[in-house]
Amino acid sequence: MLESVPYRGGRPSAEVLTGDGLSAALGRAQRGDEDAFRVLYRAIQPGLCRYLRVLVGQDAEDVASEAWLQITRDLASFRGDADGFRAWTATIARHRALDHLRRQRRRPVAEAPAEWFPERPAPDDTAGAAIEAAATEAALALIATLPRDQAEAVVLRAVLGLDAKAAAAVLGKRPGAVRTAAYRGLRTLADRLGGQV
Repeated sequence: MLESVPYRGGRPSAEVLTGDGLSAALGRAQRGDEDAFRVLYRAIQPGLCRYLRVLVGQDAEDVASEAWLQITRDLASFRGDADGFRAWTATIARHRALDHLRRQRRRPVAEAPAEWFPERPAPDDTAGAAIEAAATEAALALIATLPRDQAEAVVLRAVLGLDAKAAAAVLGKRPGAVRTAAYRGLRTLADRLGGQV
């Protein structure tokens, strides 16, 4: 099913991001509607990749793929609304990220030189996408400099849009601790950016 869902970056349409539209798509996807699943994927994937980028760096898309395999497999058994679905997907992604980090510690991977790979032109003009990606990368790199609990809280709350209760469920903490970590992280980021402006 995921092979037919190309991800081209950017944000999905506003209709897709509304709770009602996402909840309706969720119900249809659970009944096997591939178009509805595509809506879910396009609504969730960009934020999920940004969250994973903070946790695992350049391996975010690989980890997201592993998470989507589990999400697809267990989708029919999910119970909840659109916000619960976002939290559920973030929890699955976080578990896959932690598994990935444990595997990396056990088996470090050697980097392959770029010369080993043939050059292939992109199918479209990537100038705009490159500028947007650079800005996103810079923001995520800055967030990644925060202590891990603050970085995760900021991404879950600000990027994925989870409320404190849902983010707390993902992180296994109390909502107050998540609110505090997000506040401290955002304050630190504001201080760092204030010195650069």
